[in-house]
Amino acid sequence: MSTTQDITYIQNQDAKIAELIRGEEWREENGIELIPSENYVSQACHEAMGSVFTNKYSEWYPHKRYYGGQDFTDPLEELCIERACKLFNCKYANVQTHSGAPANIATYFALCEPGDTILGMDLSHGGHLTHGHPVTYISKIFNFVRYKMKDPETGEIDYEELRRVALETKPKIILAGFSAYPRELDYAKFVDIAREVGAITMADMAHIAGLIAGWAVKNPFDAGFDIITTTTHKTLRWPRGGLILVRESEEIAKKIDKSVFPGLQWGPHMHIVAAKAVAFGEALTPEFRTYAAQILKNAKAMEEVFKKHNIRLITGGTDNHLLLADVWSSLGVSGKEAQTVLDEVGITLNMNSIADDTRKPMDPSGIRFGTPAITTRGFMEDDSREIAELMIEAMKNKDNTEKKIEIREKVRALAKKFPVPDTFVRHVD
Repeated sequence: MSTTQDITYIQNQDAKIAELIRGEEWREENGIELIPSENYVSQACHEAMGSVFTNKYSEWYPHKRYYGGQDFTDPLEELCIERACKLFNCKYANVQTHSGAPANIATYFALCEPGDTILGMDLSHGGHLTHGHPVTYISKIFNFVRYKMKDPETGEIDYEELRRVALETKPKIILAGFSAYPRELDYAKFVDIAREVGAITMADMAHIAGLIAGWAVKNPFDAGFDIITTTTHKTLRWPRGGLILVRESEEIAKKIDKSVFPGLQWGPHMHIVAAKAVAFGEALTPEFRTYAAQILKNAKAMEEVFKKHNIRLITGGTDNHLLLADVWSSLGVSGKEAQTVLDEVGITLNMNSIADDTRKPMDPSGIRFGTPAITTRGFMEDDSREIAELMIEAMKNKDNTEKKIEIREKVRALAKKFPVPDTFVRHVD
């Protein structure tokens, strides 16, 4: 199993850390992971992350390094870039960014001056903190304006309002993307509006990049988007890191490279670049496309159960890997309480605010859950329905200790039935 590592050296040197690692292995193996941004990486990725590339400084870019000894880092990064571009059908890629937030911030600084306007989705309607929430430092540098859904019951974006705001504020960047939005965006409408006002189009696809790579949902580049930023985990089930992709503009690509280094970060983590390259290779296989398609099927199966029990789903359902349920109005359980109860029975998800939530962010009305990790383990539609039934049963019996113990045993049985696999593909060329 990929969650079980050989940690002999850690065990001999630092037993306390070894105990914590084993504890997390046990938790992952014996529970059901439904946080949409979490997944499992293959043993091949684990090995790359723990490789000797962690020892090497490789500041700058291939064949332009500041330090010597780059015989193997240069071809490694070039291969990683080549695979990323092939996977997402674009010309340029920066594989050095450490995570999704730095990828977004580096892109803003590459293309904007302080005070420039960026138009993105409101956090309360599914956007992300890095899209300009006031609590972030980046919001003090750029002027973020926001768009929302027209109707939270259907998930339709208010494109007319988006266009009006764009015409009024003349943003430098129009940003599509989200962290808690279960539907698919109309990328062509974003591009049309951006061209009308002279803006650059940027898609933060951190949550659905794996679905794009696996041909399960639309690729924003096909509609004419200029840039895609993403994390490299979540639906991609790659190592934790960031990625910036540019469809065809060499000028934009050069600005982004300069913004990443030396503008924002210094030595790239070459062991993570190695793991990204391994994972990109995995995602180029037919098996990954089968996996991406199954993620959607499993999410729809869970949607079916929640609807059957008359539990309100924000946007009315899902077109991607995640669902957002209003458990407060449906079951009288707050999001925080639901998260705690489900943790107790071995089902992990996260509390989440819903559109126009009347409750506080740290104890909101909703829960967010998704199917990437369970699909990696081999769950199919019927198994996903069973999980959904167990979730609802646990929330309805939040104060019934005996019932929760019974549900916990069923969860462990499911987890045992679907162990985390060591490898996902037969062979990568």
